[in-house]
Amino acid sequence: MTEVAGTPRRPVLTLGRVRLGAGGPLVGVRVADGRVTHVVPAQDTAGSAAAVAGEQVVDLDGRILLPGLWDAHVHLAEWASARRRLDLSGTASAREVADRVRAHGRTAPGVGTVLFGYGFRDGLWPDAPDKRLLDAALPDRPVALVSADLHAVWLNSPCLALVGRGDHPTGLVREAEGHEVLSALPEVPDGTLDAWVADACRAAAARGVTGVVDFQYGDTVGAWERRSAQAPPAVRVSAAVYPSHLDAAVARGLRTGSRIGASDGLVRVGPLKLFTDGSLNTRTALCRDPYPGLEGTDGAHGIEQTAPDELVRLMRRAAAHGIEPAVHAIGDRANTVALDAFEAVRCRGRIEHAQLLGPEDLPRFAELDVTAGVQPRHATDDRDVADRYWAGRTSRAFAYAGLLAAGARLEFGSDAPVSPLDPWLAVASAVTRTDDDRPAWHPEQCLPVRDALAAAARGRRLIRVGDPADLVVVDVDPLTAAPDTLRAMPVHATMTAGRWTHGPY
Repeated sequence: MTEVAGTPRRPVLTLGRVRLGAGGPLVGVRVADGRVTHVVPAQDTAGSAAAVAGEQVVDLDGRILLPGLWDAHVHLAEWASARRRLDLSGTASAREVADRVRAHGRTAPGVGTVLFGYGFRDGLWPDAPDKRLLDAALPDRPVALVSADLHAVWLNSPCLALVGRGDHPTGLVREAEGHEVLSALPEVPDGTLDAWVADACRAAAARGVTGVVDFQYGDTVGAWERRSAQAPPAVRVSAAVYPSHLDAAVARGLRTGSRIGASDGLVRVGPLKLFTDGSLNTRTALCRDPYPGLEGTDGAHGIEQTAPDELVRLMRRAAAHGIEPAVHAIGDRANTVALDAFEAVRCRGRIEHAQLLGPEDLPRFAELDVTAGVQPRHATDDRDVADRYWAGRTSRAFAYAGLLAAGARLEFGSDAPVSPLDPWLAVASAVTRTDDDRPAWHPEQCLPVRDALAAAARGRRLIRVGDPADLVVVDVDPLTAAPDTLRAMPVHATMTAGRWTHGPY
């Protein structure tokens, strides 16, 4: 028997006849006070239960017990809202989007209210997004459509007028201007949005999620202080800080890991979110080589969101006050800039996305103790766009096996609503490098299932005595699951901090 020191307080729960990890032995696992306190052989479960009065035993009938999964990059309020918006994923042209808007406007009337949609990817379309297409489809109602990568917004003329941009030539606004436009639109009341977020957290728990890093734009810490005062969320939350709120966080003495609100430690301060560049689909990711068709233009290599000196200044200020930086970098030039900044500041932190990397930068993640926060579903979603705009360089795009071989720490996320908040989609995409009938895209970058599971659990490979009782019970062993089963993994139950957040118990 392995046991943590001290006598646990009641209540006590034993998970009986459960397999300890993928391919693991049959054991009993005792949980008390939000932690794993014992791991015993399965045949000792009954005796172990008798040793602690009032203990509840849940027979899990040989199911697999895994460390709880995390989504290490999500925009939670955006995702919660997107679940209620017009879904434009899979559209193949601007005209097809306009047709969907027209049909949706007929079935979901809302005079004067904004029709929101999300999920379009225009990088390979034969036609361009234009306000006139949306005007023809729905002339009397504001329409705002957010791209799948969250880096562009497409509006019709009534919506442009609503946000004071009636003279915009096309209605497609990108990057910072897009965020300004969205912030100028009518907001969902806090109470409604908080209910949507709580529902999204419960849905995440149903997929085995026990924690998220919330990179929602705005005052994310303040939003979670409000929510945690109402009820504990179904998942742990690490709430990011944006530069506009850095001074306030420093003045309050907040650090990465500080508790937020009345959540018993479930909600904590996360990293400082910074940007070096844009995205692949919008051709704004900062790259060493020009984008095909844009040679000789101002944006041929993408855009620089934050100048290197300013990036270092912000990172140094945050790190000096205990707030770890998380730097968005997608293009190879952007990733070099981000790594150079970490080398200058010498602090721990993260690079978010790390989609295109120069070979010389692969070992620098481990050397500088920088976590690569990656989204494997992006590799399968964006393979065709990457083949066009990063032609000749895709062997070093979404290079997860290369990063692991170089000693980097990987953490998986979804970037929801860019892709769905479901860690099994990330695991399956990392393992197979395909999500359709085509062969694996750059199969040399496929990950073994065990490594993918660890990256989906923030590095946790085993369940040990003393660990937080953040656990997921699945019906199928991931090591033997077929790709389709892995992608749609049946989750029997989820536990966060010793409390069931999903399942029949």
